[in-house]
Amino acid sequence: MYQLSPNIELLFTEAGAHPDRVRAAAAAGFDAVEMWGTSTVDVDALAAALDETGVALTSVLAEPRTNFALPWETLDAFFEGLSRGVEVAQRLGVPRIVLGSGTGFAGQKRVQNLERLVEVFSQAVERTEGSGVKLILEAVNTRVDHPGALTDRTVDAVTVARGVNSPAFGILYDLYHSIVEGEDPATELANAAGLVDYVQIADAPGRGEPGSGSIDWAAQLGALRASGYDGPLGLEYFPTVASEQSVKLIREVAATA
Repeated sequence: MYQLSPNIELLFTEAGAHPDRVRAAAAAGFDAVEMWGTSTVDVDALAAALDETGVALTSVLAEPRTNFALPWETLDAFFEGLSRGVEVAQRLGVPRIVLGSGTGFAGQKRVQNLERLVEVFSQAVERTEGSGVKLILEAVNTRVDHPGALTDRTVDAVTVARGVNSPAFGILYDLYHSIVEGEDPATELANAAGLVDYVQIADAPGRGEPGSGSIDWAAQLGALRASGYDGPLGLEYFPTVASEQSVKLIREVAATA
């Protein structure tokens, strides 16, 4: 059975602040959660809630969400934010930080942009060596949610990860983004073998809870299992019903996947 990790930016929001969302998730029977950034969160209170409940925090985002857009712009903000992010991740016991590509560097072709990302993220791996925190790159769809994003295909993230070539660097495979982008998950997962460190899900179309769209969840979780992935599933969706009710279908399917 897959470990399910609700995103507390989107789920259990009715409980209040992030620490109380952790408690609400625990009360609903979850032993893990994920979230976006931590810069506006009371980290001490969040750590206390995680310790109190025994809930694991599976992922956080790198901050600021640096938009690599100009070849001459400084990367200081990215590296400074990453350093702070690693400290917070260690404090909270988070094993991974999710990176974004931004829109790329103006005036350069895709292959050149991806090569530049390899350089930037290789430096990031060097700077965070020995931290125990893994860096993972997410590909996001440009058709609906993230127009202009550079890594809009899974193969782009795979290309960068292979270029970085470090056990401290991998990819986040988001099933929703992949399907919206027109990809076949089984094909993409096979190509990404050995690089997928984390998986997020939402239904499509609509990015709602599993069962609100047209994805065949038994088939897709079967393909995910066949690929060899056995880590957490981040539930990063916009619920159309109450949080606890929205997880009903995916709990049932994940129990047999």
